Amino acid sequence: MRGVILATALVMTVAGAPAVAAPQAAAEVSGTPTQSVQGFGASGAWWVNDLANFAPAVRQRVGDLLFGPEGLDLSVYRYNVGGGGVGVTNPPRAPQTPLVSPGVYDWSKDPGGTAFVQQAAQHGVPDLQAFVNSAPAVWTTNGKSCGGSLKSGSEAAYGQFLADVVTHFHQQGVTFSQVSPMNEPDNSFGDCGQEGMSVGTGQRGAIVRAVGAALANAGSPAQVLADETSWALQDIFELPAWAGDANTQRYLVALAHHTYDFPTNATLNTLRSSAKNYGKPLWATEICCSNGGGYGQGYDPTIDGGLRMADLIHQDLTEANDAQFDWWTALSPVLGCDPVAAPSCPTTRNGQGWNDGLIYYDPNYASNGNQNLYVTKRFWALANFSRFVRPNAVRFPITGMPSGVWPVAFESGGTWTVVAINDNTAATTFPLHFGATNGQLTATGAYRTSATEDLASVGLPTVSGSTATATLPARSITTFTFSQPTTVVPGHNYVIQAANSGSAADVAGASTSDGAAVIQYHTTGDPNQRWTVQANGTITSVQSGKCLDATTTAMVQRGCNGSAAQQWTIANGTISNQNRGLSATSTADGVQLTVGSGQQWTLDATG
Repeated sequence: MRGVILATALVMTVAGAPAVAAPQAAAEVSGTPTQSVQGFGASGAWWVNDLANFAPAVRQRVGDLLFGPEGLDLSVYRYNVGGGGVGVTNPPRAPQTPLVSPGVYDWSKDPGGTAFVQQAAQHGVPDLQAFVNSAPAVWTTNGKSCGGSLKSGSEAAYGQFLADVVTHFHQQGVTFSQVSPMNEPDNSFGDCGQEGMSVGTGQRGAIVRAVGAALANAGSPAQVLADETSWALQDIFELPAWAGDANTQRYLVALAHHTYDFPTNATLNTLRSSAKNYGKPLWATEICCSNGGGYGQGYDPTIDGGLRMADLIHQDLTEANDAQFDWWTALSPVLGCDPVAAPSCPTTRNGQGWNDGLIYYDPNYASNGNQNLYVTKRFWALANFSRFVRPNAVRFPITGMPSGVWPVAFESGGTWTVVAINDNTAATTFPLHFGATNGQLTATGAYRTSATEDLASVGLPTVSGSTATATLPARSITTFTFSQPTTVVPGHNYVIQAANSGSAADVAGASTSDGAAVIQYHTTGDPNQRWTVQANGTITSVQSGKCLDATTTAMVQRGCNGSAAQQWTIANGTISNQNRGLSATSTADGVQLTVGSGQQWTLDATG
């Protein structure tokens, strides 16, 4: 076996110091948050089937790169539940299934997939998802794992299969947070180059309900994620056909979509508005393979490819308001070249490969013994986000950005993270004012990915009060971190956010009425989720002006009356009334808040 080598993609830079674009007035971080972040991830399809044949040291290195603190430190990992690969013509894309017959299993199947999801669990990846491209052939219309559809009437049996898979893995120390029972259900993948099945819009709700009920009956905390339609524009038109049913919505954790249409901002804005009708956050769960002009063939491991990925992340977060971003597949063999015959090829663009992976390996490993790993700039671009923007961070919009610069700002527990993308061919001075801070910012870190740097530690920005200024090199991605005072300031507005879920204290239905329930709901930044901490010990709704009231164990808003039920103390992450702490009985949307033993909360300033 050849030694394990990490080859990092480089691109030539123009000789001489670049010009610096003229500075402009500071961009502004809004005082109002817009969403809480679920995380950043990638999938274990299809490379795990090849990597099962690699040396243990290489497999461990891959796990460290994906899940470790010096690698991507992914907060999401998507495990592919195989359908058995019946009829699939490309062996690596024909994952094994544990199903022998309905209710009978061989859990020794899929050793590669199992090994890597176990690594993810051992590394403490907080969000593990089980997703399916095709049901096992016993439940498809053509008896194959491709080209068919899910048989009508088989929803309950299929749901039980997925619940059995989730239960088995939980017993092995792998706990799935979500199950996605269909992937691109608009496509049957009839060429059988990979697993896939179509699911009509009329059947999607039934599948969600069947899987959700089976998980609940099994005592699993996992929720259903759907429907992972291929195109954002298509999702807008198809959501009403399956997502409007209340019985379907009770099992859904989020609305998942793919963006293979490489949608315009206008399309993503419309999708964002449409999702509000269903009361669920949007997650972008798959994208890959941009060749600079949309979807298409081509291999680009350079900073140009890294910047394209960063721009996609920025667009999904800021235009669709997606709370999660998942790249398609973590590893790929589709280099489009022979790294043994041409050692420089993994660092060089070509038109034969595909931009589907973050890390690449030799497709001929079995015959030539080459188990080297080739890391692209996409890997490091994603790391600029995934390492530093952790689950439950809150995104704050930014206005007044310099041309060609695309920053994103997040806050969590008094720590700010800004990822600034400079697409310009000149260095650009970037001043940024934080309107939501309570006092003096302190710069604590700066990390850059560029043509010559891989998340390298670089000089800190200058800070004056609540304004930070940095010069962003041409064609670069820089992550800045800052700390700020965390003292709660009377008269200031906050989002009250559960530390264990990232969800916010929310006045149900944006009601202004006395007695309206105060619930837990995913962070939107709307006025009914913003609260003012008053000097007299009350906490009032920004929208209604009414007080957070604990007259009973269930939280409501009520006109301020000076009673003890409206007096709150905030200390060490707890919010208490008469020695009873603000709590939620689960992490689900819509749960009414109570007072009891209490839980940890963060108060994120909103200006």
